[in-house]
Amino acid sequence: MSRTPSPAAGTPGAALAQLPVRSALPALRSALDTTGTAVLCAPPGTGKTTLVPLELAGLTGAGPRRRVLVAEPRRIAARAAARRMAWLLGERVGDRVGFTVRGERRAGPRTTVEVVTTGVLLQRLQRDPELAGVDVVVLDECHERHLDADTCAAFLLDVRAALRPELRLLAASATTDAEGWARLLGGAGEPAPVVAAEGVSHPVEVVWAPPERPVEPPHGMRVDPALLAHVAAVVRRALRERSGDVLCFLPGVGEIARVAGQLTGVDAEVLQVHGRAPAEVQDAVLAGGAAGARRVVLATSVAESSLTVPGVRVVVDGGLARVPRMDHARGLSALATVRASRAAARQRAGRAGRQGPGVVYRCWAEGEDGRLPRFPDPEIKVADLTAFALQTACWGDPSASGLALLDAPPAGALAAAREVLTAIGAVDAGGRATGRGVRMARLGLHPRLARALLDGAPEVGVRRAAEVVALLSEEPPRSYGDDLAAAWRTARRGGDAYAARWRQEARRLASAAGEPERATEERLEAGTGPEDAAAGLVAALAFPERVARARTAGSYLMASGTGAELAGAGAGSRAGDGSRLRDAAWLAVAVADRPVTAASARIRLAAVIDEETAVAAAEALYSSGEEVRWSDGEVVARRVIRLGAIELAARPLTAPDAGLLRAAVVDGLRREGLGLLRWTAGATAVRQRMAFLHRELGAPWPDVSDAALLERVEEWLGTELGRARRRADLARVDAGQALTRLLPWATGAAVRFEELAPERIEVPSGSRVRVDYGGEQPVLAVKLQELFGLRESPRVADGRVPVLVHLLSPAGRPAAVTADLASFWRDGYRAVRAELRGRYPKHPWPEDPSTAEPTRHTTARLRRG
Repeated sequence: MSRTPSPAAGTPGAALAQLPVRSALPALRSALDTTGTAVLCAPPGTGKTTLVPLELAGLTGAGPRRRVLVAEPRRIAARAAARRMAWLLGERVGDRVGFTVRGERRAGPRTTVEVVTTGVLLQRLQRDPELAGVDVVVLDECHERHLDADTCAAFLLDVRAALRPELRLLAASATTDAEGWARLLGGAGEPAPVVAAEGVSHPVEVVWAPPERPVEPPHGMRVDPALLAHVAAVVRRALRERSGDVLCFLPGVGEIARVAGQLTGVDAEVLQVHGRAPAEVQDAVLAGGAAGARRVVLATSVAESSLTVPGVRVVVDGGLARVPRMDHARGLSALATVRASRAAARQRAGRAGRQGPGVVYRCWAEGEDGRLPRFPDPEIKVADLTAFALQTACWGDPSASGLALLDAPPAGALAAAREVLTAIGAVDAGGRATGRGVRMARLGLHPRLARALLDGAPEVGVRRAAEVVALLSEEPPRSYGDDLAAAWRTARRGGDAYAARWRQEARRLASAAGEPERATEERLEAGTGPEDAAAGLVAALAFPERVARARTAGSYLMASGTGAELAGAGAGSRAGDGSRLRDAAWLAVAVADRPVTAASARIRLAAVIDEETAVAAAEALYSSGEEVRWSDGEVVARRVIRLGAIELAARPLTAPDAGLLRAAVVDGLRREGLGLLRWTAGATAVRQRMAFLHRELGAPWPDVSDAALLERVEEWLGTELGRARRRADLARVDAGQALTRLLPWATGAAVRFEELAPERIEVPSGSRVRVDYGGEQPVLAVKLQELFGLRESPRVADGRVPVLVHLLSPAGRPAAVTADLASFWRDGYRAVRAELRGRYPKHPWPEDPSTAEPTRHTTARLRRG
């Protein structure tokens, strides 16, 4: 039996009269009666979750009697809202007010207001789109932008448009950012009316309490222990400095347990509130404490707006939140720890000002506050969309293009979700739900787990499959270990809250799998193989791309191509079971995440399997064929059997396909670069000349950049590619000679190559000097005396580009640089002559170089002729 609110909460009648939302009720009724949709903005504690449904149902004496369905994003909030409303009516839950969450229902024939989770509402809409008998649907806490809530709203708007225009729809939000919801609910016409209710707000003082030393930012699921120690210290400080109960926000169950452990000995009752907490603990927190006794409530973000915790005057905000993230490249879906948004921080702070002036201790610096995100990301933008895609397929809109959504699903994420659904037989090639897919959707599970239940039951028995899937649907506590089979045994004999929930969910799934309990028990006896094998098969069926083969001790390669590592031995391993996993040749990885800085995923929960089980579960990833590829400097040709990225067997190919051989060599060039070819000085010079003409004259002179050459590699290396098998073969290819095949021979322009970009230029002395085309402008480096008599700088590219002349001293050292030789003879030569004539007296230094005789020799040699 649940606890009722403490006497401090007052009598039900007094509480109803004092709820601030009462002033907004006339406008709300008018809006719903006029347009059928509305948005209600009301701060936490105003009664939007409790009084409004009772009023709309006519249970407080006003208005006609209607049946109201209230959708909450979390189970704990659904239970709490139903209990509060029942107390306000002076009744027990299950009479006129009831609730339904996954695995638990307390409602009867008299129930007029029913609180459900958004997941339960989705199931009902799929079974009965008309929602027969329901008059009003309230989507509570819609500002949190949970994916199920967004999907429910879209389906309900479809129902109003096509089946039930009289169905009233109310979106209730704890923030004033309601414009988007008003446009969505208003459809193509005017936005839906927005009704605002003012809360009773007391001033909340902000105390900035950052850690003294920097802490590591969160990544993956990890939170720096130094931050948790600091949060615990701030809670102790708050207890010393302020009166009233303390509400402390932390990202998850693990962090709550660690901080609770560091608060041993405080003069207050320490309570933990999260979705996994036992119902009696949740009830105790929400009922309030005994007079004169202080409480410290450690909570996840569930207490931001979904729940009201009485007695709180102090909030300690750790500044973190846990959100879903999907790594589509690696197929890893997990929760990630992030900085809480400014909107969340405001919500949390407001909890301290509900019953009087309060204070919030924020565990970060004031200067960081402006850098926080304004709002949390909508789940549809960042989460795994597999379940969403199945819901929309069953609804008849596989692309979700016809749904009224605040944010469209990312195309890539939706495509990845459809691939998964196609692979497990939930949708057909056109994305439409199959009969099997409809059955999966009605199990109330992620489609992967639904597949594991349906396909695993015939192999291991219904009860066994249901028990393993129940373990996978809510990850066991860390103390259960990382061995799935061992965790299964722990849950069976466990007496903790998790084990109780697990048993309840296992019973639900066994029944939903389609067999009565007696038949289920008989199949349990008939199930083949030991329980360890059953756990591995079911996990592999759920996550076939995560079957993994050992590379070294504790290191694995998953079929998806992602590496995975077990936790280290000793203190880093969990429950001592890691050693058994470390010796396994194959694993079915059930839970894994990848820290931001890590190259491999980290295995959090897995089961030992054999190769036969891996192949059977991941049959869609099994392939056999010829593989010709470039590896370690040579072409490797083999017939290979693979399970995704895992190589099961291979044997050499004696006569591989010539096209595959050439493709492998080309791949080698693309991966290792054109440096595999022989680039002599002459070859490099040819490439530079061709690049110069392409840059200055354009077509038909070819682009010879690395990217362009690799794109046209068959054109200029075709013959050599057919003979190459290894790096040494490519190293013998004369790149310069091969490059000339790209010259514009077809147009006849190739014959002018030497004319337009001459390799050498003859200077007045008779020398033929090489031109360097490696820079932005061609360079001719020549001794100054050899250019006597030359009045203008040489030009190339049909006279368009002057050559940059590097004038050298008789010793070959740079003396001057010019692109205008006439100007140099006139203005610059005198200074060079004055500087060098004394140093090189044996060489000619005429007054007028433009009319002097050019020479490569000294003055004496010149006189001798």
